[in-house]
Amino acid sequence: MGAAEPLRSELWVKRRRCAVSLDPARALLRWWPSPGPGAGAPGADACSVPISEIITVEETDTRGKHYGSGKWQKMEKPFAFTVHCVKRARRHRWKWAQVTFCCAEEPLCHLWLQTLQELLDKLTSRPKHLLVFINPFGGKGQGKRIYERKVAPLFTLASITTEIIVTERANQAKESLYEINIDKYDGIICVGGDGMFSEILHGLIGRTQRNAGVDQNQPRAALVPSPLRIGIIPAGSTDCVCFSTVGTNDAETSALHIIVGDSLPMDVSSVHHNSTLLRYSVSLLGYGFYGDIIKDSEKKRWMGLIRYDFSGLKTFLSHHCYEGTVSFLPARHTVGSPRDRKPCRAGCFVCRQSKQQLEEEQKRSLYGLENTEEVEEWKVVCGKFLAINATNMCCACPRSPSGLSPAAHLGDGSSDLILIRKCSRFNFLRFLVRHTNQYDQFDFAFVEVYRVKKFQFTSSHMEEEDSDLKERGKKRFGQMCSEHPSCCCSVSNSSWNCDGEILSSSSIEVRVHCQLVRLFARGIEENPKEELDS
Repeated sequence: MGAAEPLRSELWVKRRRCAVSLDPARALLRWWPSPGPGAGAPGADACSVPISEIITVEETDTRGKHYGSGKWQKMEKPFAFTVHCVKRARRHRWKWAQVTFCCAEEPLCHLWLQTLQELLDKLTSRPKHLLVFINPFGGKGQGKRIYERKVAPLFTLASITTEIIVTERANQAKESLYEINIDKYDGIICVGGDGMFSEILHGLIGRTQRNAGVDQNQPRAALVPSPLRIGIIPAGSTDCVCFSTVGTNDAETSALHIIVGDSLPMDVSSVHHNSTLLRYSVSLLGYGFYGDIIKDSEKKRWMGLIRYDFSGLKTFLSHHCYEGTVSFLPARHTVGSPRDRKPCRAGCFVCRQSKQQLEEEQKRSLYGLENTEEVEEWKVVCGKFLAINATNMCCACPRSPSGLSPAAHLGDGSSDLILIRKCSRFNFLRFLVRHTNQYDQFDFAFVEVYRVKKFQFTSSHMEEEDSDLKERGKKRFGQMCSEHPSCCCSVSNSSWNCDGEILSSSSIEVRVHCQLVRLFARGIEENPKEELDS
């Protein structure tokens, strides 16, 4: 029997006679209780697992086991095989599950093993050899322990070989990716938090651009996507990227997504100042409130993770606002909006459609049919702001399950630009509290949100120091708005928080690169349910 033909047999599962069906066309393994040979169609108690979510199959040794009484007495020497697969649990978590199937005939057992293995061998997206970076210091310092106890056994089960590098200093992972031969790997795994992921992101993007001859310091450069996927084993303090792409910060769940070979394209923003690349960002660019928090917390690393709470309270009470000008190019290619309450989910239609429309737009520009930046008008907003946030993803985390921008999309080629103007301390607290509940955090008069593909920010100090630059900006962007008159707070500079790192300049130029990297993930699944009975 070929692997493309359906296979159906009467087997035993947990001492129950079951009809077991394997449909290669649907790539689905199903089983359900059967009173006897020739039983009918599956009922409500049927179980199933997609072939794509089977980790491995293996023959099971049944010698020396006691099978009880009744029908089992007829199988004095039963033959068995075990299917190791994914089981869905609550809150988007995946668990490793095993189901053992028994039969009385050895040829039938081998037929099932061979057929399942042939189907698994056709899954070419699965990694075989991985490079693993472990940060032993991030979060609570549990990275090495988490990998050895929860991840390594699953990789061994799936016959994935690894090379492990335990980092000893900052930027070691980034530097290693510039030096070593990465062509022999099927992916790069990060065991740590968002900082460790950022290191690997910068190393992989930088290495890819160097190989392609692309100058990263040119803000208008078309960056080349990397062929390697990045896997995240969460072991940090917030694990924002993992939480926003998988729906949980559970190490076993992430390991299983890597094993089954999931692939999720993700946008990356480049941040430049005076034609010099400062950093790449995938989650949050924050000026004002979030910039002040990260800057203050860096001085209090001795406090541990509680420093973020302390600095957050201190920054809130300080209530500083900052004057500047934000100019942005609206992302008209996207099919969604920041307030449509349609979050990014697995198989996201918005990301797919937006990518297609962006490619069509770029083709028109390439062939000279139109210049995108001249056709689309830049918008300008000026004033005093408590915070300026740009998110490429929802930025969800355990404390904020919906994130800073619940409808932000991972791969639509845009960023949600959130402007929080000067307001009372009480109103700002109301805004912050809404990040922890289901209410619309943008439903305030002092909050504006735009979906953009490029933006620039210049602080008032920079504007005063370079009036010529300001005049050129007026010619390019048109008359600056004056709807919101200046307020009386002191003018000063904040810092940009770029995915947890402080940027050296307050005036920046940001561009979103659509689906520049891919993760071992599939996005947050809608209403996940348990498909296997434990």
